[in-house]
Order: sequence, then C-alpha cells, then structure tokens
Amino acid sequence: MRILVINGPNLNMLGIREPDIYGKETYGDLCAYIEEQAEKLGVEAEVYQSNSEGAIVTRIQEALGVYDAVVINPAAYTHYSIAILDALKAVSLPAVEVHLSDISTREDFRQVSVTRDACIAQISGKGFNGYREAMEMLVEYLNK
Repeated sequence: MRILVINGPNLNMLGIREPDIYGKETYGDLCAYIEEQAEKLGVEAEVYQSNSEGAIVTRIQEALGVYDAVVINPAAYTHYSIAILDALKAVSLPAVEVHLSDISTREDFRQVSVTRDACIAQISGKGFNGYREAMEMLVEYLNK
C-alpha cells in the first residue's frame, strides 16, 4: 500500500513558525515521524511539501495510478483552494485532511475547510500524531 503525504505552505518552517501553536519540532522531525509510522503500519509513504498551490495540484494529479491514498495538510490552502479540492475529487483517491493545530478553536477563517469535502475524514489538533491516525484510518478504509 502506497500513501502520498502532502504538506502545504509554511510547513517547511515548523520549529520556527509560531512554536506556541505548531510546536518546536522541525519539518525534518515530521518527515522522520511519518516515515517511522508508515513502516510500523507496513505501508510505503512518500512525503511531499510545497508552498505553491499549483505544485500541490500537480502532485495530486500525478498520484493517480501510483498511490492508493492521500494524507493532506493543505495548510492555508485549506480555507480557500477550490483547485486543491477539485484535484482531490478528480483523482478520487481516499484522502484524509490533517492539521497540526485545532482549527476549530482558531480564527474564524481557519475554521472553514473547503478541501474537507473531498476527504473521508479530517483530523485536527493532534500534532504529529494526526498523521499516524490518518494513515491508520486509510489502511483500515482500504482493507474493507
């Protein structure tokens, strides 16, 4: 089973950007955590990050026929990217949306997710563990 993990804008700045919200662990720490958890689950995970909406759309499209599922943290694009929503719908791969912070308790605009509609679930506010939970959820979903 192959899972593509996509991280959106500014996630490459983990550990530097607002550590009181996102923690002090780095993006490298996140990638290592995802790879470790994927190995424990017996799945292959590729981690991808971009600050560019178009690059994320292209990567989602390229996932068709290559990956079985997608874990996506669209970051700021969560709240307004119809393009990412449409790409997720177009490839029809099961996807889980993940957010490190609890977006339901943040600013009003952060509480709205347009990309959620293309996902089987949303996990928010569980830090790095949200990625593990998302992969577990997708493994279970695909094994049904």
